[in-house]
Amino acid sequence: MRNLLTLALAATTTFGLLSAPAAAAPADRPQPFPTEVNGGAWAEGHVQGIAIDQRKGYMYFSFTNVLVKTDLKGNPVGSVTGFTGHLGDLDFNTKDGRIYGSLEYKEQESFYIAIFDVDRITSMNMDAQTTDVVKTVYLKEVVADYAADMNGDGKFDGNIANTPDHRYGCSGIDGVSFGPEFGRKHGQQKLTVAYGIYSNLNRTDNDYQVLLQYDIQQWKKYEKPLTESAPHKSGPEQVDGKYFAYTGNTTYGVQNLQYDEHTGNWMMAVYKGKKPQFPNYSFFMVPAAERPKTGDLVGQPQPEQGKLLTLAPGGLQHDATGVRGWEFTGEYGLISLGGGRYYVSKAGTTTEGGVTKHTGAAQLYRWTGQVPTPFEKVG
Repeated sequence: MRNLLTLALAATTTFGLLSAPAAAAPADRPQPFPTEVNGGAWAEGHVQGIAIDQRKGYMYFSFTNVLVKTDLKGNPVGSVTGFTGHLGDLDFNTKDGRIYGSLEYKEQESFYIAIFDVDRITSMNMDAQTTDVVKTVYLKEVVADYAADMNGDGKFDGNIANTPDHRYGCSGIDGVSFGPEFGRKHGQQKLTVAYGIYSNLNRTDNDYQVLLQYDIQQWKKYEKPLTESAPHKSGPEQVDGKYFAYTGNTTYGVQNLQYDEHTGNWMMAVYKGKKPQFPNYSFFMVPAAERPKTGDLVGQPQPEQGKLLTLAPGGLQHDATGVRGWEFTGEYGLISLGGGRYYVSKAGTTTEGGVTKHTGAAQLYRWTGQVPTPFEKVG
């Protein structure tokens, strides 16, 4: 039998037919994907997130200060540079064909969703501020929590973990993903943004993952060009939902967030926490269909209630805390391809001409549901 991937590559030089017509390949039949897509080597920083445009056949890699676009053979097509902030997790919006990513400027107390017009990314080293490929939307809710003076001493202590400031331990944002509103598996699609959370072992109010949901249908009016010298504050006044998942403290919160239709779960990949009273799993899931429950937020300096998310069953469980999770390395990049297949980033380094560069490759995995690791590598 001829290799399906060979047939697909022969059909188009842009890999546009990797998602074949329904008559030839029904939606429930796995489509061919390369077992690995190399994102290259970059001096700017380690790989933070990945995204894919399946229809046009392009991969996108965030390397902290640069966005890299490749084809599905790993050939570089273009890049966007010039960020002095922190570009994090990415997701592709199938409705408007653009990439959405988290973008932090902690010293300026500014946090944005960066929106990339990826069709304009056609050459290397395109400048984020002058080439009109990036628009940004300011997230006021995140700024308010990040810059909160929690001890009431009249000053904000800034980008440090060893302080009672930062509501919920908020260090900014990292994970981003499109998916249904919490409590409705087939609900309205919203952009979900996960807080970064400081690893402060001496406080008790930073043991939740905090997730914001936004209806972005009216976001065009907020979109502004990126101007780092004068950060704008154009963004929605309110969130459409604010949710809390009790996982125990992690090291900088949800690094990669992904809604997975195959399992019906929101997937959260983290750097492990360090508090000894928690199991410190590296991977958590939240069932999309389970309705959030209003309840007390434990460990807060003042009594507070919030919309609580339930962690998915089936993995490891820590009886003392009730925390459930898995062990998996999805913190550098995780995207669901459909049908129980995923690309997961592998991060590494290489030395070229005496310069250390960071590498990233999207590797193909399949869902197994096994414990403690529910994925297995393909190929």
